Amino acid sequence: HILSLPGRTWASHFNSGGSVMTKCFSMQAGLHQVLIRVHACGVNPVETYIRAGMFARRPNLPYTPGGDAAGVVEAVGEGVAALKAGDRVFTTATETGAYAEFTIAAEDSVHKLPDVLDFKQGAVIGVPYFIAHREATDVDDVNLSKDRQMLAYGGRVMIVGSGGPIEINPVDTMFKESSITGVSLFSATPEEKWESASFLYAGMEAGWLLPVVCFQYPLDNSPGAAGKIVLTM
Repeated sequence: HILSLPGRTWASHFNSGGSVMTKCFSMQAGLHQVLIRVHACGVNPVETYIRAGMFARRPNLPYTPGGDAAGVVEAVGEGVAALKAGDRVFTTATETGAYAEFTIAAEDSVHKLPDVLDFKQGAVIGVPYFIAHREATDVDDVNLSKDRQMLAYGGRVMIVGSGGPIEINPVDTMFKESSITGVSLFSATPEEKWESASFLYAGMEAGWLLPVVCFQYPLDNSPGAAGKIVLTM
């Protein structure tokens, strides 16, 4: 099974660790779609699980990983009014994957990138910052039990990701009357996503919100990319 991507791309065999750079077919934007020349794409933890064959649900093949990208609009499809060729943009999801030199995304998943940000910063906005705006006040994994002990009375823990089952002591939650809530960006309505986009854009334009990039890899080295980093094209 191969991850195949349009343009010059990185591909991997599930469970084998093998990888290859390949060239695929040209792309055209369809109805309410945007074709983007990718300059950088974010790598989220779940994508590393999927490409390693460790995720509970496997995608239909051929599959291209990556939903968070930043780049320049190459072309727009019929019905797209808010964007045009040459616009600097970032995405919150793609339809063909972002680990590539070109990607296609639905119009409502493409947002203009503020001039104060570069493409690397734009590539880390999608999942990390949109889910943070969706009420993520605390992020937990194997440290859930310890973090709940640190909560103030009536505090909340928002779970945005998990690598598997963990053990917790309900007493910590009971005495502080705290709550634990799961948060999924995929469950957000179009209106909620638009609200997040407007809030984040305002913060980035004003300068009090500046996306942080931890590590960068060129596309050729993407097999070593794992979570909270950026691939540059």
